[in-house]
Amino acid sequence: MKKHFLLLLSIVFLSSCVPSKDLIYLQGEPIQKKEIKRINDIPYKLQVDDILNIDIKSTDIKSSNEDMVSIFVKQSGGNNSGGNSSQSFGSGASYLSGYSIDSYGNIRMPTLGEINVLGYTTVEVRKKIENELNKYLKNKDDIFVSVKLSGIKYTIIGEISSPGPKVIFQNKVSVIDAIANSGDITTVGNRKKVEIIRNSISGTEKFTIDLTDINAFNSDVFYIKPNDIINIIPLKQKTWGTGTTGLQTFTTVISVFTLLYSTVILAKNL
Repeated sequence: MKKHFLLLLSIVFLSSCVPSKDLIYLQGEPIQKKEIKRINDIPYKLQVDDILNIDIKSTDIKSSNEDMVSIFVKQSGGNNSGGNSSQSFGSGASYLSGYSIDSYGNIRMPTLGEINVLGYTTVEVRKKIENELNKYLKNKDDIFVSVKLSGIKYTIIGEISSPGPKVIFQNKVSVIDAIANSGDITTVGNRKKVEIIRNSISGTEKFTIDLTDINAFNSDVFYIKPNDIINIIPLKQKTWGTGTTGLQTFTTVISVFTLLYSTVILAKNL
């Protein structure tokens, strides 16, 4: 009986703990440079609710275009100069001063009116704005137009320290950046099967990536896209409720055994 109990205790102990290899990111040998392929080389196509930062300047301050350019300078209550900063969704100055894409895929600009940008890249939008501006400008060569996304917004849920919608003010954000910005995955989060749910013009897609493998760098979804949903699913240890470390598991098993033993003794004395 004692041997059977010890065997059962050993099985539960070993199967309930979260192995250290499941907690370490990017394991394995570094990838050789010649083996690295281009990741996410397809430009992002704009979607509804994206926010664009459009900057229009005149390179000649004495140019007759200066009055026209001043129309497009949008005032806001704050300054978003921190290129690598991050914050919760909806609290940045870019949200107030940027151009939001409406449900019809349009942005509305002074003088130019509504411009459809749905499904276009930022480069294509810049060219569209330049073409529209040329109808009103005298010195076309004096104008500089810059179009970029006002940060990359994503939503992270599941076994993460700080879930919810986030924005990182960078042009390129990896899934590692997104997780680090959200406080890291909990001990019972599955790092080997991180789900990325992506909405595009063609429909909804779901991908998985193993963040414990160094080859994650080669994944097509290592760099996230705006409006991605990152889902950190739990390990089976969480459902068992036996603990994530050896000490927690041992304590849980001993507690259960003590309860059962006490119940049996009490039943015999009745």
